[in-house]
Amino acid sequence: MTALPLLTRVLRQPPSMAQLGAPEWELLLRQAVAADLGATLALLAEEHGLLQALPPRAQRRLEWERRGWQRHGQAVRFEVRQVQHALRTTGLPLILLKGTAYVAAGLPAAAGRLFSDVDILVPKASLHEVEGLLMAHGWASSHHDAYDQRYYREWMHELPPMQHMRRGTAIDVHHAILPETARVRPDPALLRAAARPLPDQPGLFVLAPCDMVLHSAVHLFSEGEYDHGLRDLFDLHRLLCHFGANEPGFWTALPLRARELELTRPLFYALRYCTRLLGTPVPAATMAAAEAGRPNSALLALMDALFTRALRPMHPSCAGPLTPLSDGMLFIRGNWLRMPPFMLARHLFRKAFLTSRNVKFGQV
Repeated sequence: MTALPLLTRVLRQPPSMAQLGAPEWELLLRQAVAADLGATLALLAEEHGLLQALPPRAQRRLEWERRGWQRHGQAVRFEVRQVQHALRTTGLPLILLKGTAYVAAGLPAAAGRLFSDVDILVPKASLHEVEGLLMAHGWASSHHDAYDQRYYREWMHELPPMQHMRRGTAIDVHHAILPETARVRPDPALLRAAARPLPDQPGLFVLAPCDMVLHSAVHLFSEGEYDHGLRDLFDLHRLLCHFGANEPGFWTALPLRARELELTRPLFYALRYCTRLLGTPVPAATMAAAEAGRPNSALLALMDALFTRALRPMHPSCAGPLTPLSDGMLFIRGNWLRMPPFMLARHLFRKAFLTSRNVKFGQV
């Protein structure tokens, strides 16, 4: 394995930041900001009692990042209340996903976590009602092209992203965690049935611990773009550490649940790269059970080459001559996992030629 980037080494061993000099801190801060992990770095320094020992410039920048994260958390909680108010007449539990769930549940993965939208999960049969209520409360679809509307509504696992007309905040309404056209489609009814209510927050739910980890894994390892790859891997690291220490039977249940939801491959990748890159403490028995999702040797060698590049900060100091090729291959892979070959070819052709042509002539 090639040498890890500075930010990855610090995430793996936070106390090591105390030994960094001013030039290394300049690089570390640039990598952290590029990876959307600036506030995470600040909170890690604070957690380990290192903040006051850091160079003054680093202290000031980390304090700025921490305050930005605090404001972000307040905005997220406010937005969740607005969504809950808008959907109160449906009688549906409001199941929060990804970063929104981490914040609402007060999980360690929320510490320093920044994200751009609120994600919720509702039954597919309720999409029309949910969309109508959100529109009545100020949200509107941000995709107006007829093809994009059909792409989301017929083939994807979510409505077209919606944005509030006054506040500019975004919401993604999911009915599943993978597209309708994907080769693997975990039953969303199983996820909804196992969702857990949040204490002292009536009507708010999050996915069960195993499901939360598996959703994070499938989101990361089925994507085609990795601008936040390291951030999302660190989410997985913190979820695994937290649930492994606090949820009885978690390590035994995790591979069993992956098998039930047909997500053994994403779990294999999640545990492989969390342990390799971040040193996540995973029991040997769980690693052995996760081998059920292991690809063949040739494919695994290719995935190692691709993911070890993608799961780095998106900063020039972490790029190499093969990075563009790697990014392109992962983009094609992500779309390949989402749709069958003919649909994929048509989709990529449209996005590469027709959409760019419309933008050129001012039609989008």
